[in-house]
Amino acid sequence: MLIEDYFQQIRDVIDNCQNLQSSQVSYIPRSVSRGFIRGDLYFTDSSILHLREFVDVRVAIERNMYSYQYMDTSNNLIFRYDNTEHHQKLNLPTYPHHKHLGSEDNVVASNVPSLTDVLKEISELIQ
Repeated sequence: MLIEDYFQQIRDVIDNCQNLQSSQVSYIPRSVSRGFIRGDLYFTDSSILHLREFVDVRVAIERNMYSYQYMDTSNNLIFRYDNTEHHQKLNLPTYPHHKHLGSEDNVVASNVPSLTDVLKEISELIQ
């Protein structure tokens, strides 16, 4: 797959998102198969999703770095999925992949979500 094809998949996912009011997303190719996505998605209830992905799509879609941080209207954390390697001492079975629920300190095991998964979770919370 080419990175531009992956970028288009992400654009399509965002364009088809329910409850989305607006978005500001940058797509930065680093090679024909690697790239960086960074942006903010604004929802109808004034919540916001900050997203970042560094992706390599040579063989499969591999998110080398990702963060999906969902915040409420008061800028409080609702959840964040990421793979930052700072929770090794928690012995999570999915390390380094994890999810913060409601606060930075509440960390649980989590598989790597896709943006589609994250947007579905947000839609369920909004409704």
